[in-house]
Amino acid sequence: MASPLPPFDWDIFCCVVDNFGDIGVTWRLARQLRQQGTLPGHSNDIQVRLWVDDLTSFARICPALDPVQDGQWVEGIYIQHWHETLPTDMTPAKVVIEAFACELPAPFIERMAEQMASQPRPPCWINLEYLSAESWVEDCHGLASPQRVGNKSFNKYFFFPGFTAKTGGLLCEQGLIAERERWQQDKAGLAAYWASLDLPAPREHELRISLFTYESEALNSLVKSWCQSATPITLLLPLGRSLADVLRGAGLEQAMTTAKVGDLLHSGNLTIKLLPMTDQAGYDRLLWSCDLNLVRGEDSFVRAQWAGRPFLWHIYPQQEEAHLVKLEQFLDHYLAELPDGGSQWLRHVNLALNRGEDTAQWWAQWPDQVAIWQQHSRHWPTGLLKEGDLVTRLVKFLESRI
Repeated sequence: MASPLPPFDWDIFCCVVDNFGDIGVTWRLARQLRQQGTLPGHSNDIQVRLWVDDLTSFARICPALDPVQDGQWVEGIYIQHWHETLPTDMTPAKVVIEAFACELPAPFIERMAEQMASQPRPPCWINLEYLSAESWVEDCHGLASPQRVGNKSFNKYFFFPGFTAKTGGLLCEQGLIAERERWQQDKAGLAAYWASLDLPAPREHELRISLFTYESEALNSLVKSWCQSATPITLLLPLGRSLADVLRGAGLEQAMTTAKVGDLLHSGNLTIKLLPMTDQAGYDRLLWSCDLNLVRGEDSFVRAQWAGRPFLWHIYPQQEEAHLVKLEQFLDHYLAELPDGGSQWLRHVNLALNRGEDTAQWWAQWPDQVAIWQQHSRHWPTGLLKEGDLVTRLVKFLESRI
């Protein structure tokens, strides 16, 4: 007989979108809450339950997960398969988070309302929104939205991750930056890491680049520039959506149907190493080890910033180019302290990637811009964490609401 589940402090609901983006964020959130999410007036034995509608996709970034099981413990988190029928003995946690407006199931909301009869306060309901650097986020962060269920009413609060003190901040585990520093300064460890990928240590002046983006015509010209580079470049490429564009740019179209994990492909001065999907800790180590990271979406975008290395952001494309507005407003923050020359160059590179434009003229300026970009990348995370990370700000937000 299965052991009864404990009372949960946190319930997190996640619909898996685009395979890894939303679940990547919520899985990191669940693990950080398990370590640091002590609620006001409660014990330090924190219990977190994560509801996920697609366990198969989740398992690709969490190898310990069994997609067949309806409920299971992984790394101290209870993973519950979210489908139409809720467990009969389910009791909502003290804090309920719907990630990225995924909409809680109606029976769950009804049970939240029922708890009002037996508890002085209902569960605190948080809508964790997508990350944005847009200015309106500051005005909406923390706002309450009255909800009525039957004859009972309570609030749902909007919590916006962001880049300023007036937002919810960014996910960043305690000790992450120090761990990254140790990794990047450990020459023997880095050599062992490259060996684990069947690669030698980087040669003098060689660039190591990771690429995890969506499809983009801009990759054709960018990869072609890498093939023609005066210095050797090794591209670390997880098999995925950008593979065809990369191989086309490298003139390796013939490899599209046969490419597999572990392959080492060559074109001009570019070497392409095809990688498997990895867990999140493995992806962090990849970002920490490379000289430049091309990332996408939200989760890899944030992790690239903690890596302290130059990065380019391929934002999720939206209708009427709404994503470019979001990109520009992030760049307004990110580039504010760079000199005009470097600022304009980096803005153009990001926009060219996201518009699918020719990037050759911009990549040609990399040697002149890289030093100041590297310095900026090292300092950038410090400013983001001045007011605390997302979990710290979330717990503080809940102090008067639990």
